[in-house]
Amino acid sequence: MSESTPVSPPILTDLPRFDYAASRPKQIDKQERIPVVNKVLFGLTALTTTMAGAYMTGGELSLAHPLQAIGELFAGLKFSVPLMAILLFHEMGHYLIARRNDVQATLPYFIPAPFPSLFIIGTFGAFIRMKAPPRSRRVMFDVGAAGPWAGMLLAVPAVIIGLKLSQVGPLDQSTGGLELGNSLLFYWLSRWVLGVDPNSVMINLHPIAFAGWIGMFVTALNLLPVGQLDGGHVTYALFGRQRHRQISTLFVISCFLIVGISYIMKWSFWSGWVFWGVLLIFLGLGHPSTIDADTELDPRRRFAGWATIAMFVLTFMPVPLSFTAPSLPAPTQQQRDNGGGPTYDIHFQSYGRSRSRGQIAL
Repeated sequence: MSESTPVSPPILTDLPRFDYAASRPKQIDKQERIPVVNKVLFGLTALTTTMAGAYMTGGELSLAHPLQAIGELFAGLKFSVPLMAILLFHEMGHYLIARRNDVQATLPYFIPAPFPSLFIIGTFGAFIRMKAPPRSRRVMFDVGAAGPWAGMLLAVPAVIIGLKLSQVGPLDQSTGGLELGNSLLFYWLSRWVLGVDPNSVMINLHPIAFAGWIGMFVTALNLLPVGQLDGGHVTYALFGRQRHRQISTLFVISCFLIVGISYIMKWSFWSGWVFWGVLLIFLGLGHPSTIDADTELDPRRRFAGWATIAMFVLTFMPVPLSFTAPSLPAPTQQQRDNGGGPTYDIHFQSYGRSRSRGQIAL
């Protein structure tokens, strides 16, 4: 996709693109200064994510009470700082590896979300742009895989630290609320850190842990082996252009099937997969060829490629978000099995306030 059509999906950290007509420059232009637009977008996103973190902890932000609002924003930093760091690490992973391989790329563009009280994480992610095609499939793999791995370097510690700061209580699903899906990795980390069966407890989730969960969710979305997502780059580098197209098509079809089959079987499902299926078709299922399209990955990169696929499996969530109505009885084991995985209730910590904004269940 050329620069004349900048389309970026929500909650997506990176869609590296380049202008097909552009030729590879002989020498990368040195960027001595960060462009103003990048600084402004980063600052706005830091503000909206901090506001979102403040709302999560029960804060009330009002211009009529500026001193109180500043205090509420300070509490929101416990969410915004780790989230922004995870997104920045992801983007800089792409950017630095691209520059190292003489691929001209922009610095990250962060996307703030309006109305942080409604868009609960305060951002639609970030992206960079590659202005010229990488030389080979090996370079394409390095650039594509660097972002997810860099982001996970912070997402996993954030989850561990956040879970240690979270509070565990008796299970109570009577209040209902928004539920977060469970990936294999998050579930295993929960069992290891908390030392309890997460099916049988309620966890007062710390904002740092929620930021880490978002980082894992973003990683899984980016690693979908479709088009020019990070997973699409890895798939192209591993299997070549023709097989990439086949895998890409199958996964987009799966986005619709996972919703359709779950609806027919009356299982829990996330309707967002329909949106993603349509969006990915719009963005394109194919992958442009690199300058050298024939040289395959060396054994070290091939191993890293399969490790990246394993990371996708460990972070993927069939039902990342769902809503439970209040006063529902606890689900039976059969209902949990049909729902695609274990669930447990989670609340945001309110930092000493008498109320908490909403309930989130994993």
